[in-house]
Amino acid sequence: MSQEGMKVVMLQTDICWGRQDENIRQASRLMDEAQGGDLYVLPEMWATGFVMQPGSMVGSESDCEALQWMQRVAGERQCAVSGSLAVQAADGSFRNRHYFVDGRSGQTSYYDKHHLFTYGGEHQSYVPGQSHTIVSYMGWRLLLQTCYDLRFPCWSRYADGREYDAMICVANWPSSRQSAWQLLLRARAIENQCYVIGVNRVGDDEKCHYIGASAVADVRGRTVAQCKRGLPQALMCDISKEHLEYSRSRFRVLEDRD
Repeated sequence: MSQEGMKVVMLQTDICWGRQDENIRQASRLMDEAQGGDLYVLPEMWATGFVMQPGSMVGSESDCEALQWMQRVAGERQCAVSGSLAVQAADGSFRNRHYFVDGRSGQTSYYDKHHLFTYGGEHQSYVPGQSHTIVSYMGWRLLLQTCYDLRFPCWSRYADGREYDAMICVANWPSSRQSAWQLLLRARAIENQCYVIGVNRVGDDEKCHYIGASAVADVRGRTVAQCKRGLPQALMCDISKEHLEYSRSRFRVLEDRD
């Protein structure tokens, strides 16, 4: 695939609570079902579930098995792997850290979730990030976001010094608020004239039920690919830089945003 396009694979997993080993095996199996992708995207806290007492379950970033797996498999497959993990940072604080591992360059970037989910008590255990992360990969500029961030349009707004082509939002978004998930993915795509890649989990944890509906929305807010509801799945779709640039040049929303 040339720099004008990218094969994105949504890895919609059924996260096993606290079972990092099993969640790695599941992610590996799904990747095998969709070989040849350029970018594989996993859900939020994909290795543990949405854990709110990380001290009993989460280790340091330096010896995180799931992160090491992301780095190894990205290098072996010469692709990128994205997804968030609960980790203890070098300063001792716990972070909901969205990693982007570029297996071609060997570089690992991350974004710390800014809008912690206060309704679920996330702010009581985790420290919020204060800056945006935009990574460059295959000629694309990719903004990293995590779950609750999706509800705050000003935080992800395309702006001078914060230009990007696609947003990657990883989530544990429960079925009770599924309509908001689908609407907000499309809204962020429309207002920022970008692709939005939203990857959600399926299954159950101690408090919520999840049906997934991971999806990719294009620059016009159209859903171009969506995973099945309620089932683990690896779904590949193509996103087009040519389509993005043509749409932006013809309908100049970003130039008129001020």
